[in-house]
Amino acid sequence: MAEVMFYHLEHQELEDVLPVLLEKTLARGWKAVVELPDAARLETLDRHLWVFREDSFLPHASEREDSGEQQPVWLTTGRTNPNGAAVRFLAGGAEPEAVADYARVILLFSSDDEAAIARARQHWKPLKAAGHDCTYWQQTLAGGWTKKA
Repeated sequence: MAEVMFYHLEHQELEDVLPVLLEKTLARGWKAVVELPDAARLETLDRHLWVFREDSFLPHASEREDSGEQQPVWLTTGRTNPNGAAVRFLAGGAEPEAVADYARVILLFSSDDEAAIARARQHWKPLKAAGHDCTYWQQTLAGGWTKKA
């Protein structure tokens, strides 16, 4: 079963949080897939990951330009996993499917989006009932995370 982590963004935007989580994922030697629901959001994130911090390089590619097999981080609007990632990040309302295919699935949702909060709540029970290890993480004022459930 997968470890499913619900990250409730309360004080920062996805573009601030996701690069840090991706760096931690890569530091563990894992590959990642980031799924977003639409091409516009994917393109924005793609550009941001190249420049989010001056002293950092976050290697990645997206379905727009590459086949993905060699990429440590793959950005997609679909269900693909061409790089054999162990971690799948779901943002912007992307739905958790094939969760058992990953070691870890991370759902990121913002306090500014009531629909996203409602979707996260709807996903919790069935994922937990399926035997996945579900945890809920709430963002602190300093940008860290506190495990709440």
